[in-house]
Amino acid sequence: MGMNAEYEKLIQIGRPPNISKRFPHSKALIVSGKVIDRALLTKGQAMTIAANGRNSFVIRGALQAAQRADAALIIEIARSEGNYCPVNAYNLAMYVDTICNELAITVPVAIHADHYGIKSEADLLFAKMDIPAMFDAGITSIAVDASHMPDDLNLLANIELSAFIPGWAGLETEVGEIKGDQGLSTVADASFLIKGLNAHGIFPDWIALNNGTTHGLEASGQGIQVDLTAAIHKALEPYKVSGAQHGTSGNNSDKLRAIASNTNTTKANVATALQMVSWGVEVNDFGNAILDQDGNFIKVKGRGMSGEMWQRMTAHAAKNGWKGGNYKNLNLPVECLLLSQTQEVRERMCKGVEDFVYKILTQVFHAEGTAGFAKEAILRAGSYDLGPKGKRLEEPAQWTREKIIARAKTLDSDKGSEGDFDD
Repeated sequence: MGMNAEYEKLIQIGRPPNISKRFPHSKALIVSGKVIDRALLTKGQAMTIAANGRNSFVIRGALQAAQRADAALIIEIARSEGNYCPVNAYNLAMYVDTICNELAITVPVAIHADHYGIKSEADLLFAKMDIPAMFDAGITSIAVDASHMPDDLNLLANIELSAFIPGWAGLETEVGEIKGDQGLSTVADASFLIKGLNAHGIFPDWIALNNGTTHGLEASGQGIQVDLTAAIHKALEPYKVSGAQHGTSGNNSDKLRAIASNTNTTKANVATALQMVSWGVEVNDFGNAILDQDGNFIKVKGRGMSGEMWQRMTAHAAKNGWKGGNYKNLNLPVECLLLSQTQEVRERMCKGVEDFVYKILTQVFHAEGTAGFAKEAILRAGSYDLGPKGKRLEEPAQWTREKIIARAKTLDSDKGSEGDFDD
């Protein structure tokens, strides 16, 4: 890396203590999620990709795209993805750091643990041990997702876990996922969560809503509700919280442009589309896989993995009865096979992801040039810790545990069926 004095300073002051400790000799600018959010806010009407690194080819391609676009970037993995991918919250930073150093990537990158799912209060004990371990492993940002629980328990879980998340780290909170595709988030739901956190001195960088997303491959219904998202973000403006958009695979470019320009969203998760592109599966503008008349994926000749590897992979899927969205289960068993291919094929897999992400960053998300804003934010603060965007507006005495439980009873509790939250 052409190391100039400014970049050298960024490496010294911009990397959080867990990153300096884990990668003491690194020249990769791994930063807090807060830094990425601020950079996108500075540009305005812009969001960046939070690329779910389900395999090493996706991580490589996304990093190369961000470097090319001079864009601040988030690489993430959901807790549940660790069950079926070689990448998880404990090795993601290692992948990113290694690849950044190898490829001379100098744009700021945050390592985000997405959807840290809390399904019941019983999960909290493990989380209190696990979350610090994930930070030790190099994550710099986390999404606490207790949205599968009722509103009061969601808020209380976020409050309880905040003590285990460093103050400098990026923080995302989530509302409405429990409603599945039956009931969308409301201004009341989102305000309850953000106001309650605010009273306890917790200022999330992002809130994720159930705003009509369907995670995964299939385009369905109306997709993301831009107007609803904008209305909720407007109501939350005094609290200075940005939007995180989940389930962007399956929404066309115009819809995503509208989210970037008409709402306060700075982070957009893309998972399934990147997996498919890395494999060489035919996708449309939405990143949705195009199926043949038998409902099977179409492998594009000369793109992604080799034809022979595709046959081995589809045979493995057929043997296990995996179709459609369940192809995600292939990530773990096939990674070693994909890495065994020729250099030409491996590079082609990464290049497919790079071109797809570059197009999204520059033509849809308006993220080009945000790497510079992120670097300026660090230099201005003189620190890896940018501090909170918000300040306390709510009265703590009004948000005790008892009052939170009482207040939650006034919210619409028709939660519908459970959502799928793997992106």
